[in-house]
Amino acid sequence: MSKIAITWKKSGIGFAKDQRLTIASLGLRKLNQTVEHDDIPPIRGMVRKVQHLVEVIEVPRSKSK
Repeated sequence: MSKIAITWKKSGIGFAKDQRLTIASLGLRKLNQTVEHDDIPPIRGMVRKVQHLVEVIEVPRSKSK
């Protein structure tokens, strides 16, 4: 399964409370923090809700033998 790296880039101050809660539920606690999640529809939906506050990068899959 592929993974995505989500980096919190913009403060949630001044945005709706549900957006701030979405940032927290993604596991982000500080600005410029990066977390990795599986690339699944529920996570993509959360990212879409706060796409103006985060940056998303697809993590290349490592070749393990």
